[in-house]
Amino acid sequence: MNELPQQLVNGLLLGSMYGLVAIGYTMVYGIVQLINFAHGEIFMTGGFGALTVWLILPGGTTMWLALPLMIIGAVIVAVTIAVGTERFAYRPLRGGPRLAPLITAIGISLALQQAVWAWYPGATSSLTFPEIPGGPFHLGSITIQTGDVFLLTAAPISMAVLGYFVMKTRTGRGMQATAQDPDTAKLMGINTDRIIVVAFALGAAFAAIGAVAYGLKYGEVNFRMGFILGLKAFTAAVLGGIGNIYGAMIGGLALGLAETLATAFIADIPGMQQLGGQSWADVWAFVLLILVLLFRPQGLLGERVADRA
Repeated sequence: MNELPQQLVNGLLLGSMYGLVAIGYTMVYGIVQLINFAHGEIFMTGGFGALTVWLILPGGTTMWLALPLMIIGAVIVAVTIAVGTERFAYRPLRGGPRLAPLITAIGISLALQQAVWAWYPGATSSLTFPEIPGGPFHLGSITIQTGDVFLLTAAPISMAVLGYFVMKTRTGRGMQATAQDPDTAKLMGINTDRIIVVAFALGAAFAAIGAVAYGLKYGEVNFRMGFILGLKAFTAAVLGGIGNIYGAMIGGLALGLAETLATAFIADIPGMQQLGGQSWADVWAFVLLILVLLFRPQGLLGERVADRA
């Protein structure tokens, strides 16, 4: 029980990262009914974009000055790739069979992995990501690493900005209308193609912020990092109710807490020692997904676009 506060904080941090990436899945699905399985690799390219900015900055640049530039670089790379895939890969297939864009997304995912592996210098192994200077912070029995401070700040700010954008801006209201009925939205003068591009761009921007948080937290980036984390983020989106942006973050937090607590404490249960540890983290994440889908198939917050499924 002495470890519980620390594990709760660890779970919230991990869940916040899942939630930032899950927003991209749920926004795209809510508007075009597409599961963008390349989104995990867009997250990965954002991490490499941030690292590239760090490498080209003059020596001696402080991390406090470099970090905003790294975030901008990560967002530019991720958004450019996301918008490009929407324009040249998904849009031509929009009126085709439902499986066509899904298979295309898987192909893009593999292509992005191999492109980074083949063409980014040194990407065949993990690359060191810069750290925020300063020691860990202690709040009673809770220890927060300096890299986690960025995530603690970025996640709530990102959700607040997204909530304001969707609810208060003209484009955000256009996104809501397009999610409800794209044909009627077109008749009302809404440029649905532009709305879809904005959804892809916003999702990629949040994924890029999550990638920077990943690099700061774990101290490295690699070309495989988007695969498992992308699956976890998709799981978080389904848990929260895919199509619901707030559900994506809540699903991410639930998944992060479940994964962290299970791996920390499951080994303490008599007869369950072999099922504990980090190697079972992915298993318990999907066990939670199965349980939620068995008892509440629409997810924790329901599905806003269920009438179009």
